[in-house]
Amino acid sequence: MTLVTYSQDCTINISGKISDHDTHRSLESVNIYIKEVQRGTVSDSAGHFSIENLCPGEYHLGISHIGCETQQYYVNLKQDTSLLIEMEHTSNVLDGITISGSSTDASTKNVNVINEQAIQDNAQESLAGLIEGIAGVSSIKNGSSIAKPIVHGLYGNRLTILNNGVSQSGQQWGADHSPEIDPLVANKLRVIKGASALEYSGSNLGSVVLIEPQKIKKEPHLHGKAQMFYETNGRTFGANIQLQQHKGDLAWKVNGTFKKGGDQKTPNYFLNNTGIQENNVALQLEKTFTDYWTADLYFSSFNTELGILRGSHIGNLTDLESAFQREVPFFTESEFSYTIEAPRQHVNHQLLKIHSQYFFNDNEHLDLTVAAQLNDRKEYDIRRGNRSDIPALDLSLYSFFGESKYQKEYANDLKINLGIQSTFTENTNNPVTGILPLIPDYRSVESGIYGIITKRRDRSFLELGIRYDHIYQNVPTISNTLPREIIRYTNRYNNLNGSIGITYNFSDHFALSANSGISTRNPGINELYSGGLHQGVSGIEEGDPNLDVERAIKSTLSIKGGSEESFLFELLGYYQSINNYIFLNPQIESRLTIRGAFPVFKYEQTDANIFGIDASMQYQLTNSLSTKWVYSYIRGRGKDNQFAVINLPSNDINASIVYQTNKNLTMGNTHFENLQIELINRYVFRQNNISPDQDFVLPPDAYNLLAFKTSANIKTKSFDSRWVFKVDNLLNVQYRDYLNRQRYFADEPGISISLGITIMI
Repeated sequence: MTLVTYSQDCTINISGKISDHDTHRSLESVNIYIKEVQRGTVSDSAGHFSIENLCPGEYHLGISHIGCETQQYYVNLKQDTSLLIEMEHTSNVLDGITISGSSTDASTKNVNVINEQAIQDNAQESLAGLIEGIAGVSSIKNGSSIAKPIVHGLYGNRLTILNNGVSQSGQQWGADHSPEIDPLVANKLRVIKGASALEYSGSNLGSVVLIEPQKIKKEPHLHGKAQMFYETNGRTFGANIQLQQHKGDLAWKVNGTFKKGGDQKTPNYFLNNTGIQENNVALQLEKTFTDYWTADLYFSSFNTELGILRGSHIGNLTDLESAFQREVPFFTESEFSYTIEAPRQHVNHQLLKIHSQYFFNDNEHLDLTVAAQLNDRKEYDIRRGNRSDIPALDLSLYSFFGESKYQKEYANDLKINLGIQSTFTENTNNPVTGILPLIPDYRSVESGIYGIITKRRDRSFLELGIRYDHIYQNVPTISNTLPREIIRYTNRYNNLNGSIGITYNFSDHFALSANSGISTRNPGINELYSGGLHQGVSGIEEGDPNLDVERAIKSTLSIKGGSEESFLFELLGYYQSINNYIFLNPQIESRLTIRGAFPVFKYEQTDANIFGIDASMQYQLTNSLSTKWVYSYIRGRGKDNQFAVINLPSNDINASIVYQTNKNLTMGNTHFENLQIELINRYVFRQNNISPDQDFVLPPDAYNLLAFKTSANIKTKSFDSRWVFKVDNLLNVQYRDYLNRQRYFADEPGISISLGITIMI
């Protein structure tokens, strides 16, 4: 934003021009509103606007436009002022997801972005729920409240999740372990689907999810927002409050979230004991020491309690076989309840990060980061002798992370990025459980170094990178045979990753990107040494200490294009070959234990190929009407093409039609802006590649879901607000999803109506 000019008294004018951040095209019909005087205007066809006859003083400008995030500007007005404003116009938004990849993007990777407004509009959703509408992204679930993201068929230890720049360190290996992150702390969520994201620590095979809080705005006044939401299915209610201020050289922001929900309901019955309760808080501090040296501190505390469907824990083998075939789960009650009883989970996750940045000059800087995390997980089973309040699994994981990054840009558009990282992890079991631990105690030290070179020339952009990691593990385990004895394992792994990518822009509206990389991943502790009941997924899991390192080659090819005014598309194809692919294989047997009867799963490995297509398209039918389409196709085949890879998402297609208008309605001192109405249809195909002998039950049938959403902004002199009304599963369809581990026992939730209100002050 650029300021210019002259004048005095109450004859000062604010004028300016608004353009699109990516295309630099002028934006018409942008709303400009000054709260203090309750006056506003709309930009013309050239993006120009003007508000006249203002007195000297401090003003707050609200800039809003359909498809853009509303921006707030603070101006200390002393003379005529001219503003040059760029908005991140999201005419290429698909269900809240911005497709990056225009000619201005400096990357060969495929990046999808969920902006702050989309996060706010879906405040009741989990992290996985927020991003699963992206092409190629879905989620693996355990019931209605527990979900973790899947990108191109990979999840858990194969997918790196960065919480404010720090790799999330928790018990992310389980399908019932959601990422312990409150997405409402973020101003942006990004999913990187490139062949290799080398600058990020973790054992990923090419995909990364980033949760990114925004830097605090340079605004001397205290500002914030309050969000409230309610959802009928589960009678879930919650609130999020944010406050921030930038005064002098110190800025602060605090964020708090509360959420409580009860039993979800299918079209025909309640899913008993599927409630959730969350209490989260985050603190962000930023300090400017000099023009070249800044530092920031971030602390977050995530606390949740989750119920596990009671009908998934069965007492004997006969009832277990019956449960697989029942229309209504065992232990189903006819009344709603907020009560959470065993089986249940209680999880706390704390993150403390200190980061400093020093600029040697405008083109060269150094980043230093240290972080510590504590993850405490307790899982409670139905135990005899009134012992259900004693956890059956009690894990505490400590991790410490250090990183140094150096980046320099040269005059010939060459950039180098070098980094060194180290992570120490210690995982301990609390013996109070009285049960042999599902996974053992262990210590791990991971050290990594990477280098990335990028070069822009005319219409092309080249990216080269390499990364090396050394992993040391010390693992004392308890034998499964009698007499019990301690077996100690010492593991050392040397992982080498590399990537090359190129983007070529044929024009401002058409680009081709290719990316290829090699990566290695050592087996996870759970894959090697699991041994016992994993109560969260109602199954017995057994590891194999002889598993080998996975080695993968992944390539992607992306085409992006469209017209400036009305059409945008993106087509991404990917192919990943993984030697020694590790997977959790259902066994023919079920096993009776003193804790009940459960299906058995074993970690095995084979060579596998996973390939697919992500397609996205938006077409502007008229100035107010548009349609959006997202299609995901994925398939995986095992060694010699003999069998299908299990636990891959079903193919699906999302289509919507959107009506939106910038026309404003004024009633007294209240202004209604940016009305949007959307009808969304999602069709999920049946997973036809799985043979009957690969699982305990056949994959469920295909299903089709309809949803409705409407939203609008309301402005008054005191505050701005945004209202969102949604109906999910509008037709109350009865269905089961292949990637929900509770599909063995129960249907998915039925119709749900939600209302969200965000008030900005």
